[in-house]
Order: sequence, then C-alpha cells, then structure tokens
Amino acid sequence: MLLALDSQSSYALLVLAGFAAGAINGVAGGGSLISFPTMLALGIAAIPANATNAVALWPGSLASVWSYRKQAKGLERLTASLTIPSILGALFGAWLLLNTPEKLFKQAVPILILLATLLLCYQPRLKRQLEKHNKTIKSFALTCFLQFLVSIYGGYFGAGMGIMMLALLGFYIEADINQLNAIKTWLGTVINIVASLFFISANSVLFIPAIALGVGAILGGYLAPKLAQKIKPDYIRYFVITIGFILTFVEFIF
Repeated sequence: MLLALDSQSSYALLVLAGFAAGAINGVAGGGSLISFPTMLALGIAAIPANATNAVALWPGSLASVWSYRKQAKGLERLTASLTIPSILGALFGAWLLLNTPEKLFKQAVPILILLATLLLCYQPRLKRQLEKHNKTIKSFALTCFLQFLVSIYGGYFGAGMGIMMLALLGFYIEADINQLNAIKTWLGTVINIVASLFFISANSVLFIPAIALGVGAILGGYLAPKLAQKIKPDYIRYFVITIGFILTFVEFIF
C-alpha cells in the first residue's frame, strides 16, 4: 500500500486519475490502466476498486454514443440483436467478479493488465486490418456467442474490451471502421452500465471514490477533443502502454 484513502489529497488524486482516464479514453483508449491502479495504490482492495472504476467511468462513454449516432444509422437491428448477449455476458462477468476470492483476483490483476496493454499495442494494426477487411457475416450465431464471451470479460475487468469487440465485429460484419466504432461504443456502454448496476445492487461500490473519479472522467472526456488537437493520440497511447508494462511488472513483483 503506497498511499492511504484518508485525506483530501487522496480524493484530489482520484479526480486527477479520473481526468486522465477520461481524456485517454476519449483520445486513444486504455484509461482504466490509469484509474484502476491508482485506487490500488490508495489501498482499495482489488475487487471493489474494479467495481468502483466501472461505475465511475461509464458516464463518459455516453457522450461517445451520441457522437457516433450518424454512423449508427441503418445498423439498429444488428446492434439491438448484439445488445442481448452483451447484457447477459456483462451480468455473468460482474457476478463472476464478485464471486472470485479477493486473493485470486489480486493474483489475476497483473495478467489482466498485461492483456489490456498488449491489446492497446495491437490497436493500430487491428485498425489497418479492419479498414482493409470486407467480408460479410459468416455465422451470426457465432458472432453473438463471441460477443457474449467478450461481454463476460467486460463485466469482469473491462480494460481492452473495446479492442476485442472491434476485432470481433470486423471479422463478421460488413461495415467501415466508423460504423464498427458506433456499434462497439454502444455495446461497450451497455456492458458497463449493466455491470455497474449489478455492482451497485451488491453494495460493492465505494461511492465517494467513484464520484471523485467520475467528476474527473467527465471533465477529461469533455476536453479530450481539444487535447487531441494538441497531442498526437499515438503519443498518449505509447504513454499508456509504457504505464501498463510498468504496472504489470510491479503487480507481478509485489
């Protein structure tokens, strides 16, 4: 435990972490690699930290849903169909998290952080592949099943979930990258909201830290477009990747 959640400075740090996470999610993705470890450093146990992080960051994703509303036109039926396995997967993932022993989840944290970091590393290559990709749906039933699995991960941990969904949608749906992002953003928001409601109903959320993170995330998400004009998204992505590998090393050692 590096710090303690017992002072105004601790909550100020959470606001800053939420701001960074919201801005990073708006520009490059991977903001949870900042906010979640910050709560661990403040001495919050891993499972409530993850639940609190999920609740704090999802409001920022609603703005992204709105921004993609034009790209989502004509895809409503498909998106609605994928929403069902997303809800079911998110519920199961959230339930699984709260029924995982704290010690076991703490041991899994470095592996989960490493997975999210590697997905962020792969993101540009994935984007290029999706832009070149032009295949129709092979099996919608399989797509729904894989979306269910991705949603379980989203409800359980979440970081890197969006990249997983882009990969899934790109291999099974004929659409351009902006349309895929529109579907992904909606489904990711649904997953986060469902998981958050489950965590709240189970009294697993620390509300004051969640509010501090949420305020920062909203501000960061709002200012992200302006930040993107001044800083190349790749630079932010490299920064988050570096932090991710450092955190993986620290979590494995300690």
